[in-house]
Amino acid sequence: MLKQFGVGVAIAGSGSATPTAKLTNEQLSQVVETSDEWIQSRTGMRERRVATVEESLCSLSVQASQKAIEAAQIPKEAIDLVILATSTPDDLFGSAAKIAHQVGATHAVAFDLTAACSGFVFGMVTAAQYIRTGVYQNVLLIGADVLSRWVDWSDRSTCVLFGDGAGAVVLRADETRDRLLGFELCSDGTQNHTLTLAFQGETKPLVDEVNAKLGNYQPITMNGREVYRFAVAKVPEVISKALFRANLTASDIDWLLLHQANQRIMDAVAQRLKLPSEKVISNIAKYGNTSAASIPLALDEAVRDGKVKVGDRIAASGFGAGLTWGAVIFEWGINNG
Repeated sequence: MLKQFGVGVAIAGSGSATPTAKLTNEQLSQVVETSDEWIQSRTGMRERRVATVEESLCSLSVQASQKAIEAAQIPKEAIDLVILATSTPDDLFGSAAKIAHQVGATHAVAFDLTAACSGFVFGMVTAAQYIRTGVYQNVLLIGADVLSRWVDWSDRSTCVLFGDGAGAVVLRADETRDRLLGFELCSDGTQNHTLTLAFQGETKPLVDEVNAKLGNYQPITMNGREVYRFAVAKVPEVISKALFRANLTASDIDWLLLHQANQRIMDAVAQRLKLPSEKVISNIAKYGNTSAASIPLALDEAVRDGKVKVGDRIAASGFGAGLTWGAVIFEWGINNG
């Protein structure tokens, strides 16, 4: 039975997990022709994590989820919905239900959501709609990707960028106020070709004139220059629109939390919004671009380091393949006492 409309959303806890193996810029220079100076000057990255054969998207997601549920101080059985934002599931049919089972969310419905590097932001907005309409009370939102599976390790323009990881948050119904203050989501399929992880197959004749197409997904391809131009132009715009919907301005924001794609993009967006570098949350040097995991991973680290505190206002924006981009303005935390 639906509760009355007007229920608010609170972001009650976070968690994250990364693979044990580190791959530094110096080590990458043994794989492709590159250098630590070249990578750092263009991206801000020093190292990234790579999933071992024992690790998987599910195992990383379960670790992050368990930490988020513990931080939110709710029983795992109280989770009503699990949303997994990912482009690299362990199973192409979806991994959310398996993760829900392994976490112990025995009463939850679960599904995957794919919006590449924007996935976590799209997932937060999706989760909020279920909560605001009273359908679900507690939602576990996971952003996770294992892009090392789909990188061409001979292509130095892409292999230096990506890493693996998972982050999660618990969103809860709040009868007193709504801490998700505003959002804006966008997409543009005409630019899909600039960043892809595409299927490529060969025709297999079956019978008469019936043919099938069999193959596999090809490694990531990206036009870095075009993606950079897109992000620097569109991200400040979408954040400004989300702030307008929240009846706020950039000066009201405590933290700018962007998809960790490139430090130069983050610096450019902050400058256009007239926000000082001290307000920009960044861990790109340690993890590189972890796609849907990057925002919740950076958020969880900032919360656990004591940087982000209950009541802080955060402007988060994801952007990437699709092309998709979006922003959400939220107030961190809830007093669990």
